[in-house]
Amino acid sequence: MSTTVDARGLSCPRPVLMTMDTINVFSSGRIVILVDTDTAKENVIRAAGSKGWRVAQVTPDGVEYRIVIEKD
Repeated sequence: MSTTVDARGLSCPRPVLMTMDTINVFSSGRIVILVDTDTAKENVIRAAGSKGWRVAQVTPDGVEYRIVIEKD
């Protein structure tokens, strides 16, 4: 199962809250999070890790980031 959280244009803590809401819905799988600040990227990665999700990939795209987290 894969889903996308588009948090571009939103300032913290909103990207983290959106990610946590999605994590609470899916107990495992793959979630793609789109953010556009370094702060949001770091905070989302930290929050996902605290819930046991593994960061599979972080891809910069100009000023944006595509973060892929996974949990079996």
